[in-house]
Amino acid sequence: MTSKERLIKALNHKEPDRIPLDFGGTAVTGMHVKIVIALRDYYGLEKRPVKVHEPYQMLGLIEDDLQRALGIDVEGVYAAETLFGFRNEGWKPWRMDDGAEVLVSGHFQTKKEANGDTLIYPKGDLSAPASGRLPKGGFFFDTIVRQEPIDEDKLNPADNLEEFGPISERDLEYFDAATEAAAKTGRGAIATFGGTAFGDIALVPAPFLKAPKGIRDIEEWYVSTLTRPTYIQAIFEKQTEIALANLEKIRGRIGDRVQAVFICGTDFGTQQSTFCSVGTFRSLYAPYYKRVNDWVHRHTAWKTFKHSCGAVETLIPSFIESGFDILNPVQCSAAGMEAEKLKARYGADLVFWGGGLDTQKTLMFGTPESVRREVLGHCEVFGKGGGFIFNAVHNIQANVPLKNVVVLFDAFKEFHETGS
Repeated sequence: MTSKERLIKALNHKEPDRIPLDFGGTAVTGMHVKIVIALRDYYGLEKRPVKVHEPYQMLGLIEDDLQRALGIDVEGVYAAETLFGFRNEGWKPWRMDDGAEVLVSGHFQTKKEANGDTLIYPKGDLSAPASGRLPKGGFFFDTIVRQEPIDEDKLNPADNLEEFGPISERDLEYFDAATEAAAKTGRGAIATFGGTAFGDIALVPAPFLKAPKGIRDIEEWYVSTLTRPTYIQAIFEKQTEIALANLEKIRGRIGDRVQAVFICGTDFGTQQSTFCSVGTFRSLYAPYYKRVNDWVHRHTAWKTFKHSCGAVETLIPSFIESGFDILNPVQCSAAGMEAEKLKARYGADLVFWGGGLDTQKTLMFGTPESVRREVLGHCEVFGKGGGFIFNAVHNIQANVPLKNVVVLFDAFKEFHETGS
């Protein structure tokens, strides 16, 4: 099977010749740039600086030679702009605090504070207030919330819609070229078009805007889902209208070059429970998700991808009713998210994209043998009958022991070579 055929079969709940493997297809299935550097060295690949394609989390671009070495089946088509509002172009060298030299966009503009923290600026505009902070010796940026004082009498949903609008011809050309390039790799493809995430707390503060207006503080946003639901619904309603118009234009350009589309990264779970009740999800979020998913299913062959960390088992039936085909990252370490239970209850309706290995404990602190056992066990459970794309639970972080990362890939290969 080709990688594309393998992905399509798994997405349609049929067993391919082996489980498809994704690392790097999305901003929640990747690896920190330090891990990419280390893997390139481990596999003896050409020594060259790795590109940071997602600067917010400092994710490294997994290029074709490393994809082939790891056996990756999925190609990512990323958003036209990064979370800091600039395009990845005009690559230039940048030195991290530990001395590692990477490549970043030419629009990647930073300043060092006296304490050694690194500030980054929206649109690469150093005259604007910084929107992200990389602590000294840290591994990724934290959002700087730039919330203006709220005047209840002047709150206007339009202020929280500034980032949403008709897709530009430039972005359409970008997606046309990016999806065509992805299709030529022979791998399956997942695309992130943007504009369809409702209330994602990574996006609410708008680190990509120079002077965001409206409700931009994360705590205030969550409070508003209870105290200002009509305000939130007005935002979601207009956002949906814009998103559907944009998807129509995108579909007209790219057709079915991609097999899956990243719809939403809004998290609904903590380690132990959910951020909201089932009733709140159904009334506040589900109607808008359903409209987007229904449009995709009526007009394309794309499968729709829902990311939510945490203990979201009680919300999974609502995810399915909302039209999602795929659940990620499948946080099996959270309460009620045991692999066997999820596969038995929801495996006929949902594709599990992730869940191959717990990144919080096993990958970071486990022994190589515990990593091997968990990878083999989760491949056995999730892989039966298809409906599984292997990935870890969210991105592989910078300080994970390299030996455990290598064992992850070795165990994945072992499963298919030995059948156990």
